[in-house]
Amino acid sequence: MAATRPLFGGAITITLPTELVDASDFRQVPDTQEVYLYPNSGISVIVEVLQSVNRKDMDGIARFHFDALAHDNDAEGQSVLDITCLSDIPGDAGQTPAPIVLTGTQLVRKYNRIETDEIRILLAVYRVQDRNVDLVMSMNVPIKTSDGGAVSEDDWSSAKHTFDTAARSLRIVDYGLFA
Repeated sequence: MAATRPLFGGAITITLPTELVDASDFRQVPDTQEVYLYPNSGISVIVEVLQSVNRKDMDGIARFHFDALAHDNDAEGQSVLDITCLSDIPGDAGQTPAPIVLTGTQLVRKYNRIETDEIRILLAVYRVQDRNVDLVMSMNVPIKTSDGGAVSEDDWSSAKHTFDTAARSLRIVDYGLFA
């Protein structure tokens, strides 16, 4: 089951599964992030407020944030599988910008293991031009892991559906968040 959740003190709302756990309940999370974890898998959802990158085309903006995430993850390999724009989002009357969505894969070595894990990355970027902000939502889905923590194809399909619902439901309610 999913429900609308307030993020950043209610300045943003999003529809996410009710079973997701707010990471700030048990660890430090930066003020610019909201982090939610699946309780029984390695899947995570992160919404982050970032300064706009110096790119004009949306594909380039999405690739920049994907590459930055790969850098932060110390990825040993990465590939972009797809980039699309979700321009068919109803019911917001233009208040929240349409996101560009990137699907990619990163090879990440975790916990000093010998083998790399294959992580599918779903990334939605909302460019808030008049505030010089890129609002970035990412979902990290372990597809192949050396510790047996990979999700099944059914779980991957479910995660993609959850991400699509979240990306289409995300609403900026209070632009004062970006002041």
